[in-house]
Amino acid sequence: MPNKVLITGASGLLGVAAIEKFLSAGWDVVGVSRRKPKLPSGREIEHLSVDLRDAEATRAAFEPLTDVTHIAYTALHEKPELVQGWSSKDQIQTNNAMLRNVVEPIAHAAVDFQHISILQGTKIYGVHLHPIPIPARERDARHDHDNFFFDHEDYVRERGAQHGFAYTALRPQLVTGATPGALNVLPAIGVYAAIRREKGEPFGFPGGPSFVWEAADADLVADVMVWAARSPQAANEAFNITNGDVFEWRNVWPALAETLGVETGPDTPTSVTAYLAENAEIWDQIVTKYDLRSPNLRELVGHGDQHADFAFAYGAPEGPRAFVSTIKLRQAGFTKTIDTEVSFRNALQSLIDHKLLPPTEK
Repeated sequence: MPNKVLITGASGLLGVAAIEKFLSAGWDVVGVSRRKPKLPSGREIEHLSVDLRDAEATRAAFEPLTDVTHIAYTALHEKPELVQGWSSKDQIQTNNAMLRNVVEPIAHAAVDFQHISILQGTKIYGVHLHPIPIPARERDARHDHDNFFFDHEDYVRERGAQHGFAYTALRPQLVTGATPGALNVLPAIGVYAAIRREKGEPFGFPGGPSFVWEAADADLVADVMVWAARSPQAANEAFNITNGDVFEWRNVWPALAETLGVETGPDTPTSVTAYLAENAEIWDQIVTKYDLRSPNLRELVGHGDQHADFAFAYGAPEGPRAFVSTIKLRQAGFTKTIDTEVSFRNALQSLIDHKLLPPTEK
């Protein structure tokens, strides 16, 4: 019998990437999200429209899935005020309930449930609250702040021991890709660039102090999920994930401008969130002008504008000092890498090619 993976958060950045990678690896896939995902490949999957916050609905949907062997858990509940929500107790409670609502019926009903991957991130080290070790290693995670990532890992470790399944906790840095919405900063950057071009404004970097960072391409993270699902070295372990290099926003800005067909300019400290809100009508005009397939601005950008302000250190005295070691992942056997500039450019070009962002004007 083939392996069958249940992918939650199926319409999100990592959910879409995971679906594509598991399909390409020959797996049977069931996607779970309130909206059916639109896959870049155009392939179809079995899809369940379920609100994971609803315990009764999730039990009814998942108890019949007796042949599920794996879960790739990429679902995430964020509050409207993104950064403030990261320390919110009710956000923690909601995310904890969502995971339980998925795992409990599968663990009891599936006859050969083997493994779950959960997503964490550098917030597990407290990067949003204080300096973290450089580089942060998986063993450095500290319970010095409220964070549902801790709760998730404790929960799957405990339930896995009881029900005989393994887990892998994945900790990617800033995740980017070609899927609109969610926490992806790239659609927000693309919309910001398009509006500035339409208004005759240069594409200056809108952030704050210069700092060096790391990122993780969504497809690379999905490759790790597929690897972890069938690798004994990944069982009951946590792994940091990055593309394998570092970058600085101002240094990569000209490459983004070239891909988006805009002219760079001097730094222009600007809240991307505020700028997009103030120029929403300009974006609507761009959609009409280029006959774009883009949904409304909020569906395209998601929380990406707020995340961009954080990622650019807009209004901050310094950028996040977040470097993580990926030695553990490489020593366990996963060695793929991708150039971050190439990752950013490929994702933006995909958004252009799929008519979610306007074409380059030559």
